[in-house]
Amino acid sequence: MGEGSWVGLDVHARSVVAGVIDQGSGEVRSLRLPAGGDATVAWLQTLPAPVRVVYEAGPTGYRLARACAGLGISCVVAAPSRVRAAADRVKTDRRDAERLARLLRLGEITPVRIPAPEEEAARDLVRAREDARGDLMRARHRLSKLLLRHGLVYDATAWTRTHDAWLRRQRFDGGPLAIVFDECYGRMLDAKSRRDALDKAISELAATPPYVDVVSRLVCLRGVSTLTAFALTVELGDWSRFRPESLGPFLGLTPSEHSSGQRRRQGAITKTGNSHVRRLLIEAAWHQRRPPRRSVTLERRRDGKPQVVQAQAERSGRRLHGRWHALESRGKPRSIVVVAVARELAAHCWALATME
Repeated sequence: MGEGSWVGLDVHARSVVAGVIDQGSGEVRSLRLPAGGDATVAWLQTLPAPVRVVYEAGPTGYRLARACAGLGISCVVAAPSRVRAAADRVKTDRRDAERLARLLRLGEITPVRIPAPEEEAARDLVRAREDARGDLMRARHRLSKLLLRHGLVYDATAWTRTHDAWLRRQRFDGGPLAIVFDECYGRMLDAKSRRDALDKAISELAATPPYVDVVSRLVCLRGVSTLTAFALTVELGDWSRFRPESLGPFLGLTPSEHSSGQRRRQGAITKTGNSHVRRLLIEAAWHQRRPPRRSVTLERRRDGKPQVVQAQAERSGRRLHGRWHALESRGKPRSIVVVAVARELAAHCWALATME
């Protein structure tokens, strides 16, 4: 601890504030740096070596961390939720940078994993698909509620080819209503085409290394399609850095708790971590409520996979359905049952993803 420099950076789009701990006296000083990763790295190279740097994960990404790593400078990207001081009522860039430098020197920083550029690009593709899915859902909602306000209700399964033909047959007399209907319908078609194009791109990328091996094993589970398996793979990254029992707390699928003395109180799930992965696991968990029967789609996904993978997926399906049935027979609401099953499903995904 008596050698080198400890630097905390509060990084923004147009400004960088640095907090530096002097190697001799332990004095903390702060200064404002010019914006831009190149200027920041050039300044870091002027400090007494070895230089240790930390900044919080955020919208500025990982370019600074990768630039530091390329020059041999130790750079840690801190998890923001583990840095905040609850009792601190004053927040400035200078205080944030100095706090980061002190925590780094004490070894109290919880780092986040820095993905490779290709992995980060794949993650952006998955998140773009998630945004397109949300846009499509909102566009469909606006269109259906517009028709509902005018007494037009489709009685069969919505958003199928038959439903689309029914929508095309709807006619309104000229005026504002016809303009609004054409606008809502056009927005819905545009969102659907964007989602379908992203689905195709994800399917093609999932069939290439280094994703194809893990994705091909995960799709053997019920409720886990190629899109879900690929999203889990790129969002979680290296599966081996987890333990099966740690995935639930990491993804916010465990109950919150406020216990004191002899009283224990548990509340809703914490909802920490990656909300996209949490939603995908909960959606997949709904498929476990029915008895594990092999469908044509599931057989197609398992075709050609090693027998040990198929056997593990079959055991997982029976276990998860038994868990669902046991919780429901105890009178648990389905909203609680599905979260409990999703938490266990995450561990089964880990078992398949890390299988040799």
